[in-house]
Amino acid sequence: MDIRKMHEKPPYGMIAIMFVGAFVAFLNNTLLNIALPAIMDEFSVKPSQVQWLTTGYMLVNGILIPASAFFIQKFTNRRLFITAMVLFSLGTTLAIFAPTFSLLVVARMIQASGSAMMMPLLMNIMLTAFPIERRGAAMGIFGLVMFTAPAIGPTLSGWVIEHYTWRTLFVIVLPISLSVLVYAIFRLRNITPNRDMTLDLFSLLLSTIGFGGLLYGFSSAGDKGWDSPIVYGTIAIGGIALLAFVIRQLRMEDPLLDFRIYKHPMFALSSAISIVVSVSMFSAMILTPLYVQTIRGISPLDSGLLMLPGAVLMGLMSPITGRLFDKYGARGLAIIGLSITIITTYYLSKLNLTSDYYFIMFIYTARMFGLSLVMMPIMTNGLNQLPMKSNPHGTAMNNTLQQVSGAIGTAILLTIMTKRMESAGAKLFAEASATGNVPTAADSLALFKEDLESKAMLDGINFSFFIATLVAAVALVLTLFVKRVVPPKNDAAYEDISDK
Repeated sequence: MDIRKMHEKPPYGMIAIMFVGAFVAFLNNTLLNIALPAIMDEFSVKPSQVQWLTTGYMLVNGILIPASAFFIQKFTNRRLFITAMVLFSLGTTLAIFAPTFSLLVVARMIQASGSAMMMPLLMNIMLTAFPIERRGAAMGIFGLVMFTAPAIGPTLSGWVIEHYTWRTLFVIVLPISLSVLVYAIFRLRNITPNRDMTLDLFSLLLSTIGFGGLLYGFSSAGDKGWDSPIVYGTIAIGGIALLAFVIRQLRMEDPLLDFRIYKHPMFALSSAISIVVSVSMFSAMILTPLYVQTIRGISPLDSGLLMLPGAVLMGLMSPITGRLFDKYGARGLAIIGLSITIITTYYLSKLNLTSDYYFIMFIYTARMFGLSLVMMPIMTNGLNQLPMKSNPHGTAMNNTLQQVSGAIGTAILLTIMTKRMESAGAKLFAEASATGNVPTAADSLALFKEDLESKAMLDGINFSFFIATLVAAVALVLTLFVKRVVPPKNDAAYEDISDK
């Protein structure tokens, strides 16, 4: 297939069905979050065990996404997508009927092995199917799926759990994934180029230990504490393995993940901004429900509904932002978006024990609107500077860094919240003791401690939001150096794409 002809008439039907497959895969990332207590009750497992349903899913993503550059170049997009949907559907089916908790964890990991390929594969197809001057709009549509699907997960999950069992969540997903699979088998064709490559198993091992160790270590820090040997041990091992992985890739002629793409300054800058923005974005997704549910006692469903408008708006804005990017570039959009993000995050650092529900919803929604002007334009601007042969490496790198930075940022901000909460609690207790306001009766003392804990946690959450405000300010400073790139010419190897 001539790539010029494809640019004149992109395969919209094929891309649409891939979007549906990606949507259910992304939806599945957050679908179980609110269902975890129900699963704990059914299988009689502890919180530290049930977390493996999300940790295991995340680890498989962290292991496979870095290797996606190899798979996308080695195998046709048709074969990869069908394999991904088969694995995802198989995992979903096993989850519906899983008789034990261990099998449910295995089912989630099988699901993850399919969904891990979706984002880098679809991003690579978008970069190949659309000419440079229309990539912003195309990637904006992709953003609609990427941001909206995970946001719907908690709200849908909360409603289903109130009326049905947690297995219904998988029953809803299965028919959609099977329909996409059947369509893909009969209608999907190849539009991305391939070449003969050999998988370097040692690089894959280092990547698995490196990214897997970092993700597991930082994700476990909030539960186990930073002084746990499992936490600092896995982070240390992951860091050493990752360093060895990077050195090995730089020395290889045909690396698993090409770090030489960072010689392109706008791609390097876009990666740095994306990392900082991811830290700020994920913090609100964790801290806001923590405040709403733990301090205010609002139900999980209402907590999900509070966050839903912001996520839906972010998704709906993504295609609009994409078109604005094609016309004006990334810098202006990102400066406006990050300014809104900084102001709204600062307002979230001023919450109190009686902050209005709809005020919080408005601020959170406005914050997500600001972020919608930043994420996809900055990412697309960086990818536009890469030659087409480097697109698989660029998409793999972006998705990997988003996973890792999200986990690291969340762990650090939760730690900041915990430490601040401890110091605030001690200070409040000392002040009450000094003025003789600590009750002696058992019932009154229990209420006093509960009130003190709420005030201390509020102080910790507010302080973490303030740190997130400073993080967003760092991203704004970096954005000032963004330039609109002139993309390189298409590689000769991409002029003729086999229709195998």
